Amino acid sequence: MLPAEARMRQRHDFSLAVRRGSRAGRKLLTGHLLVGADDGAAPRAGFVVSRSVGIAVVRNKVRRRLRALVREHLPSLPGGSLLVVRAHPQAATARQADLAAELDLVMDVLLRRQVGELRG
Repeated sequence: MLPAEARMRQRHDFSLAVRRGSRAGRKLLTGHLLVGADDGAAPRAGFVVSRSVGIAVVRNKVRRRLRALVREHLPSLPGGSLLVVRAHPQAATARQADLAAELDLVMDVLLRRQVGELRG
């Protein structure tokens, strides 16, 4: 589980990250990252796992797996960042290693884009 200060719970935070942040997608998931939304705060992450992924048991399993993977990436995010990870239906049957590999790729793209936007 993510620490309380690292969890996104407010609808406003989710919509802010999705609308104003950078987006990168793969077959299993899509990530949205907004850097500097709340300077000085810890980076926060939220998850969107819709009904198209499966029944509640499956959705919760996917959410738990993503949460464990994102926990490893939180220290690399700038302070005040908002990260939203949206699971696609294929994530329900994906192996943990495949989810980890796709999350790594998505995070690399998002961080490169955000660094580029901050510089230029």
